[in-house]
Amino acid sequence: MATFTVSGNQFAYEGRPVRLLSGAIHYFRVVPEYWRDRLLKLKACGLNTVETYVAWNVHEPEEGRFVFDGIADLESFVRLAGELGLHVIVRPSPYICAEWEFGGLPAWLLADDNMRLRCYDKAYLAKVDAYFDELLPRLRPLLCTNGGPIVALQIENEYGSYGNDKQYLEYVRDGMIARGMDVLLFTSDGPEDHMLQGGMIDGVLATVNFGSRAAEAFAKLREYQPEGPLMCMEFWNGWFDHWMEPHQSRPASEVAETLEEMLGEGASVNFYMFHGGTNFGFLNGANHIARYEPTVGSYDYDTLLSECGEPTAKFYATREVLARYVELPPLELPEPLPKRAYGEVAMTGAAPLFAQLDALSTPVRRPCPEPMEKLGQAYGFILYTVQVTGPRSGMELILQEVRDRALVFADGVYVGAVERWAPAGIPLEVPAAGVRIDILVENMGRVNYGPLLRDPKGITCGVRLGNQFLYDWEIRCLPLAELGGLTFGDIGVDASDGSVEPVRPSQLQSQPTFYRGMFRVEERADTFLRLDGWTKGQAFLNGFNLGRYWEAGPTRTLYVPAPLLREGDNEIVVFELHGTVAPVATLTDRADLG
Repeated sequence: MATFTVSGNQFAYEGRPVRLLSGAIHYFRVVPEYWRDRLLKLKACGLNTVETYVAWNVHEPEEGRFVFDGIADLESFVRLAGELGLHVIVRPSPYICAEWEFGGLPAWLLADDNMRLRCYDKAYLAKVDAYFDELLPRLRPLLCTNGGPIVALQIENEYGSYGNDKQYLEYVRDGMIARGMDVLLFTSDGPEDHMLQGGMIDGVLATVNFGSRAAEAFAKLREYQPEGPLMCMEFWNGWFDHWMEPHQSRPASEVAETLEEMLGEGASVNFYMFHGGTNFGFLNGANHIARYEPTVGSYDYDTLLSECGEPTAKFYATREVLARYVELPPLELPEPLPKRAYGEVAMTGAAPLFAQLDALSTPVRRPCPEPMEKLGQAYGFILYTVQVTGPRSGMELILQEVRDRALVFADGVYVGAVERWAPAGIPLEVPAAGVRIDILVENMGRVNYGPLLRDPKGITCGVRLGNQFLYDWEIRCLPLAELGGLTFGDIGVDASDGSVEPVRPSQLQSQPTFYRGMFRVEERADTFLRLDGWTKGQAFLNGFNLGRYWEAGPTRTLYVPAPLLREGDNEIVVFELHGTVAPVATLTDRADLG
């Protein structure tokens, strides 16, 4: 057992003053085989604490089905940190932001239109309670009061940026205490009046989040909390990228200068991030301020360790500053993880989407288009199909609200895209025989921060041809969680036994298509998938969803950690939405974040 408390303006561990020098690593953004490597590098930098969020949607992807293994094995991550001599700060949701899908909230919450999120709504709180009943007993043995490494837990996250429901915050606090969370509890908010007023609660330590002007931020905190340790719970030492925007970076010299200012104030600090990792699969979030801005798959964050775990200039600049305040041992880093360029991978098989629908989904009929969540779907794509009578001319097809990007087909022919950030009607001529309309909608990530957090996906407000709403829809959920049922035809080659129809190149440009290629690996090493000449889609390696690619950039590569590879044959599947110059992927030994 150990104690971690507040003593005047300092933290105290076992009665002795301690300054928390922490870095954020999210276990769910790093393959488990690399947790030790990243934690050892955090310790080598001179930090004594690791901080992690807990993503509710990772642990309860479907209501009542809990996952705590593999990349979701929070307990193993915390135990490993403790074995390496690190303290642990856990920020156990229910909301985390983190540029993570829906801020960590599970998508199934959106199936109830009446539920109010992040407030004292009894329907919402019942879901939080069920989750906490599963999560918090797992953390209890890992608390420092029970001999574990966890010294502090956060209540909610940056709540003052969203609301001011103190009854809600107190409910979360009391629920944690009632479930045995007897370590230090804290809140974190931006250093602004309304944020601190909305996010602080009595009897709980407040911390602040910022990227610069440390003295000013701490002075604002002192206006509301005259006594207690100063801590920056999120020192934004880098930033994240959105699709269609430039790559973000920040000079190491600025990071070092702000760190020096914080340490000179006697403060503790948590680097957000120390190591960002990757938003694998469909789990990137999005912002919506002036417009919808989806986050890329890489969460490199331009921080102390790169996406693939390499120390950056900020790592060494940070260590240099820390050495002026604490005694650091000689730098000892783990052996560098190998990287390899496996070269080009030719896609030899193809499976056009519309021929594969029965292998991927079961259709349902509804009078109106319904969003994913109403059909029990969280991520991926959803296909809406309707038959329109003719003749009609001079009309536009209007998707009243699409979230987030729709491809529209008329009798199987692509006629245009409708994008959330650039909505527009599509001119449509309907012949006398009528026309079948297919609308494939891509969920590009739910909003993770701000007032537009409630972000259902798909078509949410109906479809019109002119002013006439269209009814009687067939809907297919396409989460792409399992691709084993796909039937690939050889690209442009007739099967000798006639069992598989060849897929002609002309077919591949006319509709979304799955491509398949194989390559051999003798020795596993980290690599990076490039899809130059491709347009937009999703890439899978050995059944694992690596994430989204898009020629809009800035990101040009997808990180492939070595543990995802197999010695021997490996399979790449690319789901391309528009078309490719040539069906060839490349595995290179370096990242290109734009």
